[in-house]
Amino acid sequence: MTRWILRDVLRRVGVRVIRTDGSVFAPGSGAGADQPTLVVYREAELLARLGAHPKIGLGEGYTAGDWGAAAGTDLADALIPFAQGLRRAFPPALWRARSLVDRAIPEAHRNTVSGARNNISSHYDLGNELFEAFLDPSLTYSSALFDPTRPMAEQDLQEAQLRKIDAALDAAGVPAGGGSPDHDEPGPSEFHLLEIGTGWGSLAIRAAQRGARVTTVTLSREQAVLARQRAAAAGVQHSVDVQIADYRQVSGSFDGVVSIEMIEAVGEEYWPTYLRVLQDRLAPGGRAVVQAILMDHDRYLATRHSFGWIQKHIFQGGLIPSLEALDQVAAAHTGLRQVQVRRFGPDYAETLRRWRQRFTAIPHSRLREWGFADDFARTWEFYLAYSEAGFGSGYLDVAQITWTAPAPDQGSRS
Repeated sequence: MTRWILRDVLRRVGVRVIRTDGSVFAPGSGAGADQPTLVVYREAELLARLGAHPKIGLGEGYTAGDWGAAAGTDLADALIPFAQGLRRAFPPALWRARSLVDRAIPEAHRNTVSGARNNISSHYDLGNELFEAFLDPSLTYSSALFDPTRPMAEQDLQEAQLRKIDAALDAAGVPAGGGSPDHDEPGPSEFHLLEIGTGWGSLAIRAAQRGARVTTVTLSREQAVLARQRAAAAGVQHSVDVQIADYRQVSGSFDGVVSIEMIEAVGEEYWPTYLRVLQDRLAPGGRAVVQAILMDHDRYLATRHSFGWIQKHIFQGGLIPSLEALDQVAAAHTGLRQVQVRRFGPDYAETLRRWRQRFTAIPHSRLREWGFADDFARTWEFYLAYSEAGFGSGYLDVAQITWTAPAPDQGSRS
């Protein structure tokens, strides 16, 4: 039964699947040589994984070597048809019955203060040397923003990352100042910026170079250590305060708040708290800029309570929101007013393509030296390709969302 269903799904999706002897497992529905082709190496094992859990089994099958992209087929290109047409590829009765195999998000992955610390550490404390090996020199682990007037492939990734950072700082109202990426002395400024989610310090450093005073919080000890070192190397250590703290533990008033791709790790249960923190930490009239990975609202509603491969193997406790869901939470629990949404999903597909290209060039011997098992490389290759396919197909989007704090007499909701 699983074999029949899988063949029918693959035919509808448009992916051709062959066995190692060249025989066709599923012909797909595309145009001959133009359609992506996958190779099944261990058919029985793959079918067993997919039968146990379709959403998790595909990725685990890739890690285990049950299947792969055929020669001449890029892995992300092969996954795009799944993102574009998986729902319509399943027979309606089976799609409605998916809740029977969807697994609930584990209780241990809830983003309580202690749970969030563990969830963040499981990904971001894998070792700075790993991220340094595939990110650009700015060590920015979020979507870049490319110049729309030039082909993306011709542009420098570090330059595009700085463009994204400056766009967020501009939206938050951070003064342009006298700083520059060449470490000019920052100009005088009273602007105090709160950053929720430090990363490795690239945004905090840039804000300080523009003249702002920055308080930035992270739950990753490895990130905090390197961010402080990088701020010192940039000569802005006196303007950047890197704290190991949960966003719920921050106090004080700030002229602006920026949080880049951190809300995905907050969890739906804590979105009201997160948005209230943005409001409560902002001075009246201040602006909060949140860069968020987004999905269509109907897709969000269909997946919000399910446990997928990314959540199990990459981002524990993660959940991608829709813009509509965030708007609803903001309206119900805060006085924040949305003033701008800047979308750039295709830029993320290109960013991920660059990361995957660099990641797959890391020798496996180096990964073993860093303490990673042999299957780590295939797991992360699938993660990067799977994510690239999500943005390349339009299933996922990314946006910088800007909210303003209410005036003092407007109050807030709880």
